[in-house]
Amino acid sequence: MTAVLFDFSGTLFRVGSTGSWLRATLDGTGRDLPEPELKEAARASEAAGALPGGVAPVRVPEGLAGLWARRDESAELHRAAFTGMSRLVPLPDPGLHDALYARHMTPAAWTAYPDAPEVLRVLRERGIGVAVVSDIGCDPRPVFRAHGLAPFVGACVLSYEHGVRKPDVRLFSVACAALGADPRRTLMVGDSREADGGAAALGCRVHFVDHLPAADRPDALLPVLDLAAGLASDPA
Repeated sequence: MTAVLFDFSGTLFRVGSTGSWLRATLDGTGRDLPEPELKEAARASEAAGALPGGVAPVRVPEGLAGLWARRDESAELHRAAFTGMSRLVPLPDPGLHDALYARHMTPAAWTAYPDAPEVLRVLRERGIGVAVVSDIGCDPRPVFRAHGLAPFVGACVLSYEHGVRKPDVRLFSVACAALGADPRRTLMVGDSREADGGAAALGCRVHFVDHLPAADRPDALLPVLDLAAGLASDPA
């Protein structure tokens, strides 16, 4: 079988802004911050890299460096790493840090890239297998279900369920096996040359997209359709 493996965050979906994440969490917990304080807390949280799926931290404190390096290897490490980064930013209630972490796990926190539904649908119509291979600390399947895209995904291979992170070839190998796909007929699509590029060591071809806000990247996934068609016709 010909197959396409997709990264999740920054490839098929994009998490909301740090400001919207903080505002929605405050609203959901009945808390309030004056607008200037909210903007400053959002700025500081973004600099700290506290939003899973958001921008990388400006600096990782020495005391969190070991935890941060292994954050995607288990659900517990992921929660500890991101709430640890979040707690670098003072908030009016210490419980908000856990509420912020919980918020990123909700489907409402994520937006599909505009071309993702079409690309996934067409791949399904062509009989091309699709899997998600993600360095992540929680299950993204509810996000796909809420956005109506779950029927197009044949497998999810997630770092926290396997205890290893990309570029470890084991994750890509598990995804290919789950789809019954030959790595030489498989395309990996992601936004990280370091992590997603690891699929090349297994024999997969790799295509990169930019990790941009969803509104700023309307059609970067469309070339995947031609690339996948080329794999399907390649005698390998």
